[in-house]
Amino acid sequence: MQIAVASGKGGTGKTTISTSLALSANTTVQYLDCDVEEPNGHIFLKPIFDYSEICSVTIPKLDESRCTACGKCRDICSFNAIAQFGDNVMLFPELCHSCLGCFRVCEEDALIEEKREIGLLESGMAGEIHFVHGHVRIGEAMGVPLLKAVKQKADPDKLTIIDAPPGTSCPFVESITDADYVILVTEPTPFGLHDLKLAATVLKNFNIPRGVIINRSDLGNDAVQKYCNHEDIPVLLEIPFQRNIAEGYARGVNLVETVPELRTVFNDMLTKIAFQIGNYSTNT
Repeated sequence: MQIAVASGKGGTGKTTISTSLALSANTTVQYLDCDVEEPNGHIFLKPIFDYSEICSVTIPKLDESRCTACGKCRDICSFNAIAQFGDNVMLFPELCHSCLGCFRVCEEDALIEEKREIGLLESGMAGEIHFVHGHVRIGEAMGVPLLKAVKQKADPDKLTIIDAPPGTSCPFVESITDADYVILVTEPTPFGLHDLKLAATVLKNFNIPRGVIINRSDLGNDAVQKYCNHEDIPVLLEIPFQRNIAEGYARGVNLVETVPELRTVFNDMLTKIAFQIGNYSTNT
């Protein structure tokens, strides 16, 4: 079972919730931190890493002796990574998304495959939790290939908790793809509600069951609850703002370590989600 924990915006408590779920489950757990641009699950789970690998993507290099300047590689590139000025063809590796389309259309075999490093993948154990995360290279504009590499480490025999990147762009979509359930973490503010609506709309298009956790629930109004009721999205949990929780977070202490009674709450939530996924699969 794969459960993705996501949010339409950063700072809502997504990693707090995902790490709490991983620590609370009464089963074998794998934690995948797919927020490769800013991974911080390790701060709360404190894994010991025993494996790392460099992740790279394939990019083209021009063999000028074979190039006829036909322009086919330029025309197929949707990301402007190939430009042509007269008979001069220029490649911009930083813009390449490694779709490999240029290799397919080049009839002269004038493109040579090269590798470009995009980041580092690490894995290890955080107690009994199998932990995997990725660090995208500084200045790298394309984190999705590294995110995919992290997801490829998913173990189908374990409960997999995916800490998704914030927002609703390509990294978010890639992280929730194939998830059995998505938990959206939000806050009762106008910005929180706005971005919750964006994320919920994306999930509706993917036909993935979802629920909402409202963090710092006593600081705003009830607009989020009203929206969830209108859209028939279950509110799984409301976590009020507490000073001891904030202090624990600042020290890198997990929520369920600060408030131990929440372990049972999160474990019960996982049980209910598993039951809902079973019914959802049957109905669909």
